[in-house]
Amino acid sequence: MFDLIVKNATTSDGQSGVDIGCKDGKIAAVEAGITAEAKETVDAGGNLVSPPFVDPHFHMDATLSLGTPRMNVSGTLLEGIALWGELKPIQSVDDIVERAMRYCDLAVTKGIGAIRSHVDTCDDELKGVQALLEVREKVKDYLDLQLVAFPQDGVLRDPTAMNNTIRALDMGVDVVGGIPHFERTMVDGAESVRLLCEIAEKRGLMVDMHCDESDDPHSRHIETLAYETQRLGLQGRVAGSHLTSMHSMDNYYVSKLIPLMVEAGVHAIPNPLINIMLQGRHDTYPKRRGQTRVRELRDAGIMVGFGSDCVMDPWYSLGKADMLDVAFMGLHVGQLSGRADMGWCFDAVTGNSAEIMGLEGYGLSKGCDAHFVILQAKDKIEAIRLRAHRLAVFRHGQLISQSNPLQYNLALPDRAGLTVDESQVRGSIRTS
Repeated sequence: MFDLIVKNATTSDGQSGVDIGCKDGKIAAVEAGITAEAKETVDAGGNLVSPPFVDPHFHMDATLSLGTPRMNVSGTLLEGIALWGELKPIQSVDDIVERAMRYCDLAVTKGIGAIRSHVDTCDDELKGVQALLEVREKVKDYLDLQLVAFPQDGVLRDPTAMNNTIRALDMGVDVVGGIPHFERTMVDGAESVRLLCEIAEKRGLMVDMHCDESDDPHSRHIETLAYETQRLGLQGRVAGSHLTSMHSMDNYYVSKLIPLMVEAGVHAIPNPLINIMLQGRHDTYPKRRGQTRVRELRDAGIMVGFGSDCVMDPWYSLGKADMLDVAFMGLHVGQLSGRADMGWCFDAVTGNSAEIMGLEGYGLSKGCDAHFVILQAKDKIEAIRLRAHRLAVFRHGQLISQSNPLQYNLALPDRAGLTVDESQVRGSIRTS
């Protein structure tokens, strides 16, 4: 007897007609034609069933704060940082909790099951840390929230940031963060990487640094991060976020840098929506794209996961907690237009990001947690193309969000040789 069987699913690895049996919050069987009884049966109608979306880079302490205390007129990264500095003193812990909870509820309806959020530690009251630790506890039954101690103003540049960052870790924040390119000098930036990685090594924690979020080709702190990762034995526990300076580096230097990252086992987290919006602001034409060298990093064997970064905050006035929007932008900016490339972009907002975050029990295999999403699409590429409607979201085998199917018109002309059977994506979810 299963608690739940999802019938007639298409899985993200391309299998169709699959049944997924769940018991005690775990996936107990993944096979065609399960005949055992179940307390509840759901017909996926041939639609895509995927593990939850995973956002490996977000700023939940700032989300949904757009317009407070003012708008970012220039649209630049630096004005966003300055604006955030104006917001921090006037917001309360309750303000942050309320906004974050609204965002988490929205994220769940979009099929997000895990978020890694950076939280600013350049605030002597640590209001953001207090708030997001509270939120982490509130949402734990339906969302995995992993927190990064992030000294936004520079752990050496801000006089109390180092002490505050250590306090945040002592309070229970999960990951060590940093922002070396925002320190006063390149030397200070490299020193900040060393100090923060040593803290992570002593505490047995992961590292995720905003690294080289700049158009400056000489911003090369990812090289230092790779070195410190190897020196301290942190392989597999370290991620460099953004890495946008790599789009401006010369090819010879990159031919040296990427192998160093591979040797160190450093992961990469581009943030396509925000990188393409904020970078290249000093260019006229030709204008740089802003996104790091995703294809080259991936092809070298580096684990790459796409993050969303911001939704309606001082840096980005758009967004709706949709990781398929993120994948869609990453695909376009990275010119990842091959069929395998497009499918990989779906992986970049699911399994890849789960691996970067070190999530346990993630996936659609027997023994994994029964967390998954039914998408109104027939495969991963169609899911990205349509930014597919989320029909149902399950957590521990329990339905936590559901919506009615949309009436897509997906049929393509026969001359294209790609006619789509609309019945594959119009099947309604039926519960018995």
